[in-house]
Amino acid sequence: MSRRFKKSRSQKVKRSVNIVLLTIYLLLVGFLLFLIFKYNILAFRHVNIVVAVFAVMVAVTAALLIIYKKAEKFTIFFLTLAVLVSSVSLFTLQQFIGFTSHINATSNYSEYSLSVVVLKDSDINNVAQLSSVMGPTGTDDENIQKLISDIKTSQNKDLPVDKSTSYLSTYKSLISGEAKAIVLNSVFENIIEAEYPDYASKIKKIYTKKMTKDVETPKVSKDRFFNIYVSGIDTYGAISSVSRSDVNILMTVNRDTKRILLTTTPRDSYVPIADGGNNQKDKLTHAGIYGVDSSIHTLENLYGVDINYYVRLNFTSFLKLIDLLGGVDVHNDQEFSVLHGKFHFPVGNVHLDSEQALGFVRERYSLADGDRDRGRNQQKVIVAIIQKLTSTEALKNYSSILQGLQDSLQTNMPIETMMDLVNTQLESGENYKVNSQDLKGTGRMDLPSYAMPDSNLYMMEIDESSLATVKAAIQDVMEGR
Repeated sequence: MSRRFKKSRSQKVKRSVNIVLLTIYLLLVGFLLFLIFKYNILAFRHVNIVVAVFAVMVAVTAALLIIYKKAEKFTIFFLTLAVLVSSVSLFTLQQFIGFTSHINATSNYSEYSLSVVVLKDSDINNVAQLSSVMGPTGTDDENIQKLISDIKTSQNKDLPVDKSTSYLSTYKSLISGEAKAIVLNSVFENIIEAEYPDYASKIKKIYTKKMTKDVETPKVSKDRFFNIYVSGIDTYGAISSVSRSDVNILMTVNRDTKRILLTTTPRDSYVPIADGGNNQKDKLTHAGIYGVDSSIHTLENLYGVDINYYVRLNFTSFLKLIDLLGGVDVHNDQEFSVLHGKFHFPVGNVHLDSEQALGFVRERYSLADGDRDRGRNQQKVIVAIIQKLTSTEALKNYSSILQGLQDSLQTNMPIETMMDLVNTQLESGENYKVNSQDLKGTGRMDLPSYAMPDSNLYMMEIDESSLATVKAAIQDVMEGR
């Protein structure tokens, strides 16, 4: 075989390799550019245009080198590098899009369940053995009737409902022997648990129906400002579960003035509860029992604003991110120890891991201003996490952080809105100025609860002057004053 023939064959092989590499590059970069422009990624200072032009130039350069059979080895290296860069970029972008899709996936509904419950040592094992069941039809009739209807359809059993005043009183009737079986809404289980920590070990569920509650579509803001409801739920289950809201923060964002105002409404604030609460007064945390819409509408009515989006945090899993971030630093205003743990926090800058952070945000009894101080501590930790998430350090555990966020975060904010925020931030290069405030009031034990009429609960009667001050501050940020 002649040297010339070997050389010609080698050139053909190199040319074929280059054509294959160029084809792969074109497919990868084509899909990459499609996603970039579809979701307005890098849409600041024309960076997306620059990226597109550069990608086209790479393709044209490689194509010319192949056509004119120039620098075959260099072309192989050049295209291999281009394929590698575009592959990594596409993978990273798809991860982000997948993450946003995941946290949006359950945003239009919430999940809960209703069960027929008997005592654990009862010889009753199915609803066919029952002649009646007890439940609070006055406050949760719609859900109870759905359960009864399902039992009639699936079990061919008509089950009369004996009326009770609340799920807590219903449970008391069960353990006292007054009722053989009761209806139990999963949303109210942690309310029962607060008074009877061992309740779960004393009951068995003989029939369960899973239910969903639709959530309103977001009120997309056409203005340069918008409001986000940040809810920290107290459930250990799925992020889509209906649950009381222990953290209630209204985040007011003005993109023009680069201002963010965090307004904390204490969980015990005594307010008219919208939707399922029938506008009856109760503590704010109970609004979450009726779904995230109820919490949103309650705060909208309280502050006289539209809330455009919501973010729900499963606080327990959300705080686990702190370990992936290498901990967070917050400034502590007062020395205190947590009652449920062995942590002690001195005055000054404090470094927190996830367990310490959980104690820091949940403690209220050791704080001078009780639940209001707890709300301020929750704000501090949330801000610290956001600051860490937006730092270059977060890139070290990019995949793990995204996975952690997926399990602890739910929002109805569209990806396009998220990207608009990111692009606005990158365009200006300025950091947002974050301020915070909290609603004040007076603690009382003699106010009636709509959800728990048989209990004397701690409530915070809102101070009207504080409410007026808080509302004015929100309006100032919205209007850019």
